Amino acid sequence: MKERKLSLSTLDPALRLAVEATRDKKALDIVVLDLRGIASFTDYFLIVTGGSHRQIETIADEIEEKLRETKRRPSHIEGYPRGDWILMDYVDFVVHVFTPTSRSYYNLERLWGDAKRLAVAS
Repeated sequence: MKERKLSLSTLDPALRLAVEATRDKKALDIVVLDLRGIASFTDYFLIVTGGSHRQIETIADEIEEKLRETKRRPSHIEGYPRGDWILMDYVDFVVHVFTPTSRSYYNLERLWGDAKRLAVAS
């Protein structure tokens, strides 16, 4: 997997705002996968971990609130009622908010191993 230090200034402003929202709510292991050139349905995945069901809901709520302020709304949200994995599709990027167990199980970083992995400092 290719890894490089992420410069938030190079990201799309909406994705940058989503990253900042996850940091505000103390998300763990924040990763952006650059899927340009290897996926046709989106450009980036933002993958984060919350320590509990409540925290992943809080992270998702914060992302939605911050982006709504800029008139961006997700095309759809999945998994919110269950609370193990919340997916928020903003078309240009998809946000995945996991519990530690779900993130380990689905292991999107391995599944999309050809993507450039952009590590984001918490």
